[in-house]
Amino acid sequence: MTNPLYDRLFGIHAGKDTPFLHLPDGTVISHAEFLDTAARIANALTGLGLEPGDRVAVQVQKSPEALALYAACVQAGLIFLPLNTAYTVDELTYFIENSGASLVVCDGASEAALAPIAQNAEAQLLTLNADGSGSLMRRALGMLPAFAPVARDEEDLAAFLYTSGTTGRSKGAMLTQKNLLSNAEMLAREWRFTENDVLLHALPIFHTHGLFVATNVVLATGGSMIFLPKFDLDDILRLMPGATTMMGVPTFYTRLLDDERFTRDLASHMRLFISGSAPLLAETHARFEERTGHRILERYGMTETNMNTSNPYDGERRAGTVGFPLPGVELKITDPETGEELPQGEIGLIEVRGPNVFKGYWQMPEKTAAELRENGFFITGDLGMIDEDGYVTIVGRNKDLIISGGYNIYPKEIELVLDEQPGVLESAVIGVPHPDFGETVLGIIVPEAGETPDLDAIMEAVGGSLARFKHPRKLILLDELPRNTMGKVQKNVLREAYKDLFQKA
Repeated sequence: MTNPLYDRLFGIHAGKDTPFLHLPDGTVISHAEFLDTAARIANALTGLGLEPGDRVAVQVQKSPEALALYAACVQAGLIFLPLNTAYTVDELTYFIENSGASLVVCDGASEAALAPIAQNAEAQLLTLNADGSGSLMRRALGMLPAFAPVARDEEDLAAFLYTSGTTGRSKGAMLTQKNLLSNAEMLAREWRFTENDVLLHALPIFHTHGLFVATNVVLATGGSMIFLPKFDLDDILRLMPGATTMMGVPTFYTRLLDDERFTRDLASHMRLFISGSAPLLAETHARFEERTGHRILERYGMTETNMNTSNPYDGERRAGTVGFPLPGVELKITDPETGEELPQGEIGLIEVRGPNVFKGYWQMPEKTAAELRENGFFITGDLGMIDEDGYVTIVGRNKDLIISGGYNIYPKEIELVLDEQPGVLESAVIGVPHPDFGETVLGIIVPEAGETPDLDAIMEAVGGSLARFKHPRKLILLDELPRNTMGKVQKNVLREAYKDLFQKA
């Protein structure tokens, strides 16, 4: 038996002195050096008594050693559980206990707070700091730089990723070797990655985007990464001339466009810019193409499935859409009530099936049964439609659907109108409780810098574009929208903030 994920992503680079990680200070780590570190860590982990299938919960800063810890877990057959660095001790308690983690790896600054929690969960605790120091690496450096990969099947679990949990407790999505490997190899083909690519990597690696999309695609093809601890505009602009590709969230691209140093010349040698994790405004698409000549490639994925769709590498990258289902991925639009497939052009729930779709939620059989059909289709919770050309458009989350006076209202439709108005940078439309209609529409508007949008004129424009029942009952100006780490607008935060706006005293 073999270990497919290790063999085809990591093992293929054994002994190669080819560059893998370019660090901001100019240091270059080769594939061979990286794999030596991973093997030492794998020896350290198994030396602690960890066995295949054990969970390793990791909340650390981004570093080459943190990435090597992921490789070590794959090599040793351990289930890698990366956790958002913003999570609080209370949140971490749930993840550690729920996952049944055998080992917790944290930043040295968190050790004192997490020690009693790890002890209570009967988990061992090691530290790993941003500079590569800490008890994990002290232990690993005394180990041999060779480790025979543990035999694993492609259906064996490789990782848990906890969903962000905007409604109720976070769910641990169980991802198999096949889920991760099939997606990485297929995306590498679709996006034309080769060993000559240098990816500008400023994403966090506790999330599917930075870890399982960006990193795995580069590993699958033997390319290298400019590995930045975070998005720093000066670093991005300084290092872009050495890159060929970039993956980012929409905020990365808007920040670049807001800086006059970001010119057509600076981006001229780049092969591809990819955006995901949150919707990219059509205006950003247009401004980016006008500035650089590049059309950003937008795609769609989620924690439970990795990537589902992508705009084409060759062909029209259509703003406002997430392109076509990827090869091997089936996608359909269904009626939220009946589950029946809807005709083309109608809005409904997006369901997907393919080798990328996860195995289920850890210790939540009811949730798994509710969202993963027996026929293998996963109910994503996203509302969307497929147009006459086959492009998929995301309209919003099913839980964001507004039902006012018995009418179904899709926030995206209203947001598109609001975003077009003078002085408006972006908008978010939510449903809030209303004594007469059950729910009513509230529009939140973020003005462009130095602008004060005319709210009366905007309401008039909405009146000319949309049916009466879709009109916002009120528009509110905010300096910015609340977002999570990956740039997604947190509509649950807005709904909570304005839930009493229309309630009768």
